[in-house]
Order: sequence, then C-alpha cells, then structure tokens
Amino acid sequence: MQEKSKRPTIKQLPLNERPRERLIQGSEEHLTDAELLGIIIRDGTQEYSAIDLAKKLLSDYGDFRALSAISIGELCKVKGIGPARAAQIKASLAIARRFSTIPVKTAQQFKKSSDIFHHFHERLREKKQEYFLITLLDNKNRIIKELTISIGSLTLSIVHPREVFSPAIKESAASVVFVHNHPSGDPEPSKEDIQITQRLQEVGNIVGIKVLDHIIVGNGCYVSLRDKGVVS
Repeated sequence: MQEKSKRPTIKQLPLNERPRERLIQGSEEHLTDAELLGIIIRDGTQEYSAIDLAKKLLSDYGDFRALSAISIGELCKVKGIGPARAAQIKASLAIARRFSTIPVKTAQQFKKSSDIFHHFHERLREKKQEYFLITLLDNKNRIIKELTISIGSLTLSIVHPREVFSPAIKESAASVVFVHNHPSGDPEPSKEDIQITQRLQEVGNIVGIKVLDHIIVGNGCYVSLRDKGVVS
C-alpha cells in the first residue's frame, strides 16, 4: 500500500513562505489570523503543524475574542494543545487585551477617525451604559487630555455644554473630539446624538474651540459624524 504523503512542516517550507520569517521582514498585515497564532504556538505535533493547530482553534472557537474567554483547561482538550501551548496562547491574548486599554499618551496625534475608533473601541465596546468622553487637542491635533463627561443615555441636560467645554477652556485646548458608545452595538446616530453634536459645535464656535469630530463606537464598527457631514 502506498504511504499517504504528508504535508510539509513549517520548517520544510521555503524561507519566504514561513510566517515567522515573513513577520520579521515586516509583513504582518499579510499574515492570516491562523499564521499569527501559529507563531505563538511555535511547534506542531507529529500530525499537525503549528498553523494547523491554530486553524483548528479558530475553527472551533471563532476568533481571538472568543479564544480569550476560554480557560487553559478547555484549551488543553484540543488535541495537540497541552498546558504550555495553552499558556502561550492565553498570555498573548492577555497582552493584546491590556495593550488595547492603555490610554494614548499626551502629545500623541489622531490623524483620522479610524485612529480614534481603534483607541476607544476596546474600552467602550462592552459597556452596558453610554459613556460620553472628550479628548482635548492642541493646535497640532496632539492629545492634551481625555475625560469622561457623563455616563448614561445622552441628553442635552446630561451632556451640558458648560460641563463639556469647561475643561477644554481650562487646558487651553484648540480643538476637541467627542466619543461615545452605543451599548446596542449599532453605531448609527440617533436624533439626539445629532442634536447634541450640533449644539456643542455651536457652543464651540462661540468659545473659539473647534469640534473636530464626534465618533460613535459600536461593536467592531463606528460612525464619524464628520464623515456624515454633521460636524463641519
């Protein structure tokens, strides 16, 4: 009987096809989730390569967020994933989770709406209430400070212009960006969101502090009210 041919291991692949070598060369955006996870797992088994194991995990659990909620004991139930590999996976996901919550350092610059979304997304996506935040910027759009203005459903009485612009005036901010989340996960702006934004922009014009944008954060997505033409 002819022996069934085995797929090449990662080490048997040409250098330019190996995930770790491609990452070292600066091609992380071209690596799949399975290839990135395979680099963390490092070594395969006699039956499966590290990438095969990564594909199996992602197939069973869906994505990195789901994997981060799985215990080490449960990961170890997957054939080829022992305590050491499970610990490596959990550690890498814990680092990613902590990294996403680190505030932007003072003087860091937001260049586009997606920068703002990615900075606040992990912090706000699973909140059960609406959080309204303000980011104070200098005249080069560098961050001076971030503040939470209110927690709860947005209304003009809760998000009062006085409370919003008082810290901006105190810190001599040249402009501001507003950010709030929709616990439903749908970032489509409500009528109240638009009315509040327009009112705050009017006040900003009066006090000489420009409103650059208002970002509404949903679950994995966002809406920029500047992009929608509400903020001008």
